[in-house]
Amino acid sequence: MTNDIYWDDNEFPLAYLITIRTYGTWLHGDERYSMDLHGKNIYGAPKIAPNKNLARLMLENRRNGAFVLNGAQRGVVETAIRNVCKIRAYGLAAINVRTNHAHCVVSASKKPETIIIALKSNATRDLKEAGLVSDDQTVWSRGGSRRYLWKPHHVERAVDYVINGQGDDLPMF
Repeated sequence: MTNDIYWDDNEFPLAYLITIRTYGTWLHGDERYSMDLHGKNIYGAPKIAPNKNLARLMLENRRNGAFVLNGAQRGVVETAIRNVCKIRAYGLAAINVRTNHAHCVVSASKKPETIIIALKSNATRDLKEAGLVSDDQTVWSRGGSRRYLWKPHHVERAVDYVINGQGDDLPMF
């Protein structure tokens, strides 16, 4: 028997796989499917299927254009996430900042929503202080994805996904 079959009554998982997405780069109704925050974002629940009318409506209702991170901005976001984890004593097992999202594997005895808020707010502040975004720019989409990683092999898989599953390294220019 493996330890995976025993009940784990810890309040917090070993880690979280957190994804924060930049504003306007993944809209409901586009061809990649999406999740609904209004009672449908439940494990196993169907995702929002591609829908051209919904995608058009979402595009029309954006307050700002889509925000895509360039090399300098990605560097600031990565440093900000690392600093948040260091200051708050969160364990950071992996990080990968892409042009339209950032993944990280973080361990902390906190709810993941608290971690996501800290990551996004500190990254935004640092981007503004570096003069890389304007005060009126919306950098992040609402919320963020969080996967609970209860077992060591879940953490290992998430770390591998973040480090090796995101495609080629991006240039920092």
